[in-house]
Amino acid sequence: MSRSLLPAALLALSACAQAPARSPAPLAWDDARQVVVVTTDEWSSVHGTLRRFARSGTGDWQPVGGAQPIVVGRSGSGWGLGLNPEPDASVSVGDPIKREGDGRAPAGVFVIGTAFGYAAGAGTAMPYQAMDAGDWCMDVSGSPLYNRIVDVDQVGDAAVRGSTEPMRRDLHADGDQRYRLGFVIEHNPAAVPMAGSCIFAHLWKTPDTATAGCTAMAPATMDAVLDWLDPAMHPVFVLLPADEYDALHSAWRLPELPR
Repeated sequence: MSRSLLPAALLALSACAQAPARSPAPLAWDDARQVVVVTTDEWSSVHGTLRRFARSGTGDWQPVGGAQPIVVGRSGSGWGLGLNPEPDASVSVGDPIKREGDGRAPAGVFVIGTAFGYAAGAGTAMPYQAMDAGDWCMDVSGSPLYNRIVDVDQVGDAAVRGSTEPMRRDLHADGDQRYRLGFVIEHNPAAVPMAGSCIFAHLWKTPDTATAGCTAMAPATMDAVLDWLDPAMHPVFVLLPADEYDALHSAWRLPELPR
């Protein structure tokens, strides 16, 4: 026996009339008032674009400065562990997931952590850590110090055995200046084994030299970013392929990018 159906528009109006008004679910980064946005063409892309945005309170995002080129991991990017939903539960089938040593930059939304560099101080309001020859970032998944920057004077030489991340690269790799200035991208803060470690924004070697999983940029770009960042604004770092950003920016309440 058939029954008549209300037109779709009437059904929608009926549902709206019955449902209570509801605010959008809070997001872990809703208090952010500064955001660094990096987009790439696709998951496998090495080159991308960095943009900055700021807002007052919960107002609209406004662009700050111009778009700048960056490079990411030699294998592109893959979903990481940050403020965004965990990738194992939320990604589309076939989307890459960041793993230790895969050469991918983690995608998602991340807290911007401590700034660091070779100099005793830097022109930034962010917390800053001067690195010396004894500072290493632990990328050995089996270590209890995994995904932490440690000082061998405190943990001992044996603790950093096997690590490939000296924080004073200039003292270990023929004057390498890539870590002369940078900041921590808080990927995998819980140090989940094999989920990826030691993810930074740092200086690039050349505009065409990919990284092992970090985001690298020109010195002038890094200077501008660090001069602008303010911990009181709860800044976050976002990295996504352009199609993913377009699909998510509204639901995630991120800035709309210029066309």
